[in-house]
Amino acid sequence: MTRPRLWIWEPPEGWVPQQPSHVDGAPVASRVWTSPVTESPFAATELIASWNATTPLCAWLVVEGRVVVGKEWSPWFTLAQWAAGDPEAGARVRRTSLLGQEVAAGRVDTDTFIARSPFRQFQLRVTAYTGCPGEWPDVRLVAALVSAPGPLAEDVAPPATDGTELGVPPLSQRRHAGTFEHWDGGGRSWCSPTATTMLLAYWGRNPGPDETSWVGHDTDPEVVHAVRSVFDDAYGGAGNWAFNVAYAAERGLRGYVTRLRGLGEAEQFLRAGVPLALSVRFTPEDLPGAVYHTEGHLLAVIGLTPDGDVVCNDPGSRGEASADAVRIVFPRDAFERAWWAGSGGITYVIHPDDVALPAPPTPEPNWG
Repeated sequence: MTRPRLWIWEPPEGWVPQQPSHVDGAPVASRVWTSPVTESPFAATELIASWNATTPLCAWLVVEGRVVVGKEWSPWFTLAQWAAGDPEAGARVRRTSLLGQEVAAGRVDTDTFIARSPFRQFQLRVTAYTGCPGEWPDVRLVAALVSAPGPLAEDVAPPATDGTELGVPPLSQRRHAGTFEHWDGGGRSWCSPTATTMLLAYWGRNPGPDETSWVGHDTDPEVVHAVRSVFDDAYGGAGNWAFNVAYAAERGLRGYVTRLRGLGEAEQFLRAGVPLALSVRFTPEDLPGAVYHTEGHLLAVIGLTPDGDVVCNDPGSRGEASADAVRIVFPRDAFERAWWAGSGGITYVIHPDDVALPAPPTPEPNWG
């Protein structure tokens, strides 16, 4: 079973001003926050960063990490260049991950550092840039998830004795098939921003008509707005995990990417009134009720039946371009295996600051 551990710095303190510099010929100011040297309680093989920030159009963040392999620090590797806006709307830089990062210690796969050899010590570094005097990014949270993925344990968690289901509005990515195809071919690939948009809708934080009028149609324009707001140019898609939670944070929520140890932990969130987005992989043969094959897919988990089966809002909507086909119930054990096969338990935790989460497990918390 995957062994995760999450650290949260909220807010990150101790920003250090840097010497003025130039980006594309224009002057910029910058300041840097560096996490403490952090010790994992186990030998980890992956590192994922999350952040919650508000970035003015003239400002952006660069998020980096490094690990100790043997007795040596790796070079700093870039996990993200983040800006809430786009150059077409006046932003100074384009949001993107960085291709081609491979060092002796490991490599960056879009939003995840994958180590060649297990590591125990790591650091994150966030550099805030601004081209407008005094208009800095407001960085409220930085999180680091380390994990050592492994197979799902055979003892699947027991089902609940009573059911629960949250009122998460259903949205179908299929309704956007064939539109805005410059963003990874259109709606057929927009599962992650559609799942994120469902969570935003549940919390009442989606953009209104004044923000989505640029879309040009009334078919769930908030989904298209989310796609534009999370699209990763280097990756060529809208499925960057960290970018999705960062977008939710730009809309006033608190969020991070973590790994849960099983549906027993997910159930604690549901009973606290907090729906989740989970990353899964399945075929119809593996997951009864599924009608399509996916190598990686995000969906919203909104409840559990009295028998412990999993109630989902699946943006794939059974291949139909209809919100009526979004809600689906999957068998608990098969769904849990699809979750672990797909991502080792990857989960978006997104909620308002004033909504309390369940108490995290100790001594190795994976939420907070």
